[in-house]
Amino acid sequence: MSKQQKTVRMPDGEVCNGGSCRFPRATAEMPEEHAELTSHNMSDITWRIFRIMAEFVEGFQFLTTTFKEVSIFGSARINENSPWYKEVVKLGKILGDEGFTVITGGGPGMMEAANRGAFEAGAPSLGLNIQLPTEQRVNPFVTRSKAFYYFFTRKVMLTASGQAYVFCPGGFGTLDEFSEILTLIQTDKMSRVPCVLLSHAFWDPMVAWMRKEMRDEFETISPEDLDLFTIVDTAEEAMDIIRTSKERTIF
Repeated sequence: MSKQQKTVRMPDGEVCNGGSCRFPRATAEMPEEHAELTSHNMSDITWRIFRIMAEFVEGFQFLTTTFKEVSIFGSARINENSPWYKEVVKLGKILGDEGFTVITGGGPGMMEAANRGAFEAGAPSLGLNIQLPTEQRVNPFVTRSKAFYYFFTRKVMLTASGQAYVFCPGGFGTLDEFSEILTLIQTDKMSRVPCVLLSHAFWDPMVAWMRKEMRDEFETISPEDLDLFTIVDTAEEAMDIIRTSKERTIF
């Protein structure tokens, strides 16, 4: 015999019956102080929704004039003395010389390196910047930029129409962007495009873990999922792959 499920009314007015919850139809049923709080929260949520919509509209408008886009991701903390910074400058320049548009997060480090190469080639050098209290600034080699408040709207724009993606050594943000693009391709939400990982030294240990734990031990990915990306060490190797890509429209 099943136990009788208890109906509970939460402080914000949400009604829960066992494992199922629903929101009330009106705040009139709630205590006055909670109704006032909910009204304030809804006003804040509505404002946020419109801000998010505006970022999407402005972001897509920003991208309508671009062509042959290659998005390059990487750490903001790697300085110009790094050999990988110099390699990415070279990659950005080759991309620019061959008529590609370089898109980055617009910040310092690897993003700056890619923009710098495109800038030196006289090619479109775009930066999709994020508004942060510290660290992030638009690097001086960006010729056109768009600032975003929300990470997720910015990420959509960075991936919206790229015909190839390059992932340089980076931190959690780079791993997040890499994982999302792989997931979109794996689940057929995005057409398959080249995903290039720059630096065997940086990426090989992580891919070895993917093979051992995700593929073999836990079987949480398929063997062919590891074919969705290629690791290289030079700008020339990356370009050999990028040249095989086809221009694509947004999504």
